Amino acid sequence: MFQISPLAFVHPNAKIGDNVTIMAFAYIDDNVEIGEGCVIGPHVSIRSGARIGRNNKFYDACVIAAQPQDFRWTGDESYVEIGDNNCIREHVIINRSIFQGKSTKIGSNSFIMAQSHIGHDTEIGDYVVLGNASKIAGACKIGNFTILSSHALVHENCNVGEWVLIKGGCRVNNNVPPYTIMAHNPIDYFGVNAYILRKGKMSEATIDEIAKAYRHIYQSQTSPFNAVKRIESDVLDSPEKDAILNFVKKHNYQLAALPKGIYEE
Repeated sequence: MFQISPLAFVHPNAKIGDNVTIMAFAYIDDNVEIGEGCVIGPHVSIRSGARIGRNNKFYDACVIAAQPQDFRWTGDESYVEIGDNNCIREHVIINRSIFQGKSTKIGSNSFIMAQSHIGHDTEIGDYVVLGNASKIAGACKIGNFTILSSHALVHENCNVGEWVLIKGGCRVNNNVPPYTIMAHNPIDYFGVNAYILRKGKMSEATIDEIAKAYRHIYQSQTSPFNAVKRIESDVLDSPEKDAILNFVKKHNYQLAALPKGIYEE
């Protein structure tokens, strides 16, 4: 069973799961799939290509699977994939992919606050918080348990690791490694995200080792390449150490907030 207001428009080809509520003036397009238990608020627009899991709540006037804001998109069919148990607040816009058959992806258990924008082909992990009016450009990646405070901006093709805190209004212009806090404009390293890591039951010893790793990267006035060598020899082995090293190497030592004049050697 589902509850659909007579003032809503639901395309006859849309696939609607059990116990879905669709409120007045919502618009559900063709080629849409909505899982059971979702609540679609007033004036919500869910456009072609949306693939939505279970128990998501969409507040007034958000737009899901909007056409990409990119000149490279030529009208190909593409998607937005959303997991389960997400809260998506008022006036959020999520664009679908610019590539045939590809998707913009939102994980599960995330809280996307009002007026946020998620660009084409971006991937948002699980348990992510996007603050009011945060903006994420195309082809970005936001890791699990990461928080973007209000009005944070993430530039195209940037990768933000897991357990990161981006302070309000911060402009992210390069890759942000896991477990860090970034603040200010221009963006600057503000320390390890210890408070949230403790909430995630991480030990004090592990947090200390993470801090040691980032002292090598951000506070030793050496190149990221040399910092990696120091971390490999100086920091105790752990999954967190591996995550830091893998992130830095994967992104070719290109990190946000590096001191001026620091380059790979």
